[in-house]
Amino acid sequence: MDNHKKTSQPACASCHVATAKRACVTPGGVGGPACPTQEQAEALQAANAKYDDPKLKEFARQASLQEASCYANRHQRPYVLQPSKTRIQEIWEFAQRMGYRKVGLAFCLGLVKEAAKVEEIFQEHGLEVVSALCKAGATPKEMLGLGDEDKIRQGGFESVCNPVFQAELMNRAGTELNVLLGLCVGHDSLFFAHAKAPTTVLAVKDRVTGHNPLAAVYLADVYYAKLKQGEEPE
Repeated sequence: MDNHKKTSQPACASCHVATAKRACVTPGGVGGPACPTQEQAEALQAANAKYDDPKLKEFARQASLQEASCYANRHQRPYVLQPSKTRIQEIWEFAQRMGYRKVGLAFCLGLVKEAAKVEEIFQEHGLEVVSALCKAGATPKEMLGLGDEDKIRQGGFESVCNPVFQAELMNRAGTELNVLLGLCVGHDSLFFAHAKAPTTVLAVKDRVTGHNPLAAVYLADVYYAKLKQGEEPE
């Protein structure tokens, strides 16, 4: 007989407890449905034990220091959040905190101008940039068993997006931190799976909203209400 207390799957997204009263924020606070803070003590212990690894602990420590540094006037009381740093600034600062010098930039063909500017900014802050375009290698889509009807521009050659090749290039170059810029859904996942260095994201692909995917979420009850109607994918 299993004597362990049966736990439910975490459902933090369904929690409607006020932020300041949540168990994960305030000791002795209230837990929502299937609250992992209250119900997953064994998993928490296993996860926290991994911080005994000095490298992991230092990475996490620097990440928390970077997070705090993104808010101004933290000494004020009462304190009101005052964010002060953009995402790209956070990235170069975190790389500097970790002592990294070589950064990988894996980007999409649709953001070549943005990639050039990102490279320029990183270099201005003392970072060496190794950059790889998603279409690098010019591997035909037919390699994946795709036909002409599966191409964006039909009737001719079309390179497959190759995040595994992008990751391999970063691995061979010895990047210490990788930055994703606009990779497609699925392609980003493959990069994460095959890159050896830790990876962060500067921007994600959203062709409709100018790479601001939360715009559709914010408007899901109004102009993007169709998102909730459960249409079948093409």
